Amino acid sequence: MSSQTSSSINIPQSAAAGGLTITQPPQTATSYYKIAPSNTITFAWNFTDVLSTPTHLTVSAVCDNGNTYPVGPTDGVIAGDATSVTWDLWSYQQAHSNLPLAEASYVLHIWDDRGPGAAREPGLLSENSALKFALYNPQSYTPLENWTCPTCNGAISDYLSHPAFISLSVTMVVMFLSGFSLIRQALR
Repeated sequence: MSSQTSSSINIPQSAAAGGLTITQPPQTATSYYKIAPSNTITFAWNFTDVLSTPTHLTVSAVCDNGNTYPVGPTDGVIAGDATSVTWDLWSYQQAHSNLPLAEASYVLHIWDDRGPGAAREPGLLSENSALKFALYNPQSYTPLENWTCPTCNGAISDYLSHPAFISLSVTMVVMFLSGFSLIRQALR
């Protein structure tokens, strides 16, 4: 025979909505992470004003291209009282070749049992999407003598076709011809 226990907590309506503050990586600038073997990312946070601990948290990375990737070893679902999750980018990339990680910017989303977009409620965790980060694939080494700048060859044509360059050129020609004309008339 199984027994079920249920507990409830009385949260006053005047209580603040719960939240979390990202502590790792720092949110002062965008962090860039390499998709390579033995390279993991640890996301960490502190809870604030959460009076009712959720059963579980869902952690996802939403890419600029619109794809959503589960973060962590358990497909993005972790214990409700967890304060960090570690994501092995290389292992994820190898296991999910049908939806590989893109070299792009991402936003980390963390929400509770109520799901994404749940209304703010006193004492309950509100969804957090404040952390931005980026992923990149390492490139192989290219010796300097073999390196070519893919965007440098067309640089001069960009200047020659720029309206300011054309205007300056026309102005110089008009000034030269006007000055030449003035000198010629003065010599007559």
